[in-house]
Amino acid sequence: MTEKERPLRDGDPRGYTPKHLAEKILQSRSALEGERKRVTVLFADVKSSMELAESVDGEEWHRILDGFFSVLADGVHRFEGTVNQYTGDGIMALFGAPIAHEDHAQRACFSALHLADALRRYSEELKRTRGLGLSVRIGLNSGEVVVGKIGDDLRMDYTAQGQVVGLAQRMEQLADPGKAYLTEHTAALVSGYFRLRALGAFTLKGVREPVPVFELEGVGALRTRLDVSRARGFSRFVGRADELATLEAALGRATLGQGQVVGVVADAGTGKSRLCFELAERCRARGVAVHEAHAVSHGKMIPFLPLLELLRSLFGVRDGDAPLDARRKIAGTVTLLDASLEGALPLLLDFLGYPDPERPAPALDPEARQRQLVGLVQRLVRARPAREPALLLVEDLHWLDGASETFVEALVESVAGTHALLVLNFRPEYHAPWMQRSWYQQLPLAPLGAAAIDELLGELLGRDASLGDLATRIKGRTAGNPFFIEEMVLALAESGPLEGVRGAYRLAGPLDALVLPATVEAVLAARIDRLGEREKQVLQAASVLGKEFGEPILRRVLPLAESDLASSLRALVSAELVYEQALYPVAEYAFKHPLTQEVA
Repeated sequence: MTEKERPLRDGDPRGYTPKHLAEKILQSRSALEGERKRVTVLFADVKSSMELAESVDGEEWHRILDGFFSVLADGVHRFEGTVNQYTGDGIMALFGAPIAHEDHAQRACFSALHLADALRRYSEELKRTRGLGLSVRIGLNSGEVVVGKIGDDLRMDYTAQGQVVGLAQRMEQLADPGKAYLTEHTAALVSGYFRLRALGAFTLKGVREPVPVFELEGVGALRTRLDVSRARGFSRFVGRADELATLEAALGRATLGQGQVVGVVADAGTGKSRLCFELAERCRARGVAVHEAHAVSHGKMIPFLPLLELLRSLFGVRDGDAPLDARRKIAGTVTLLDASLEGALPLLLDFLGYPDPERPAPALDPEARQRQLVGLVQRLVRARPAREPALLLVEDLHWLDGASETFVEALVESVAGTHALLVLNFRPEYHAPWMQRSWYQQLPLAPLGAAAIDELLGELLGRDASLGDLATRIKGRTAGNPFFIEEMVLALAESGPLEGVRGAYRLAGPLDALVLPATVEAVLAARIDRLGEREKQVLQAASVLGKEFGEPILRRVLPLAESDLASSLRALVSAELVYEQALYPVAEYAFKHPLTQEVA
């Protein structure tokens, strides 16, 4: 039997792991072994599989399970999860390991919803063609695991901490057919992003205290961390007057017909999205049209998500619009902007997901279709801002799918000479050729200054005498990252040391240590995991030496050639994880952020 022909249910990971993910795991496996990972575990199985197996022929059941496992594997890999093992009539999958994701719980929930739909369709097909009813249960739990040995066949062993895996399996066994249940640990990470129904606390075998259980009902109203912050109440916008003035100046030039492109670049949590939100709100208050799109971390495997969002915004199409209403909005806007584009309407409607049955899109090969769409997008952008100023905002380009890269470049090219300001934000690791254009300027965001941090902490904590030096401790640990500051205060309030309400907290008792919030750890761990194996090894060794470290000491503790060590350090500097403190008489470095050292 060839590799391609091997049935999925034989349990060999090489048969069901996508090539790009398999290569990534094998390249970094020596660095992964023994690491702690925060993950979300997903279990899915067929309810009453023994009874079903007895009701059909053995070969028939084998084929049914192969189809079932194929659906499961596709649904897990779609959101970059890893199928860790097959359980006979189901799977165990991991999100956040072996490669870390800062949104592992969200990916697992998206996967669970996708699997529920796909498996429902598969069950309906089985019922129609074979008269067999198949129902599936899904369970999820989040927590910490330790990565064990990873073999050449990709098999991975995980030592679970705090019954992480066992609780996920209990959720699956507890779930009603066709449902996905999750623990409070996962619920805390995805609340708002998904609609959850609290089912109460259940007494589970092997668990001392009753466990709160939630049913995953669907996608929620919130999409980004900024949405979560807005839902719980924005903290004061501080320390960004100069950056906002730069964006206002670019908007002023664009309003005069000198189209501008600004790239806002900073580490996660520094405030890129909040700065762009404040600009957008100012534009709306002045009657300037604002059109937004967001790349999402789980969307790298799904082409054109940000582009579709931006175009639907341009046409005023909303979720829930009937296809006919959407087509009317699109056709009406195209006619108003440029009547000569009417001939491209069938292609545009088909791309946006609202095909006109009376005017089907022409059959084109993928390259020709993309060329036409790129040209169409450019003409639409040039047509609209030529009549009125507009802000086009595309967020989180570091998560952009490959297919959308071409369209972002087209947007950059199209705004020159228009009344449009195109603002793009991304993390330091993102680079693109269009950054060399003369009408492009880059706006880096530094961590908040001391005065701004004090103002933010004063608003979040208050000034009660019992807080003592808590603000100073948080300030030193978070190094001016507003997201880290807010998450640390929130974690202290939720875990008990802080009593009261935001802005009026008091310390309930002695506080020995500041626990690193899981949300912050996940962001930093995912960034470290994007490094190559050698760079990751150097960063981890450096983190043991301290916040500051010298190259000679690293040479003594790491079995690397001098040239390889120097190359790795240059890569870490380029990634803005460490910075050079001195190059003579010996090279000395320091971690850019203290929490990066801690997580590494």
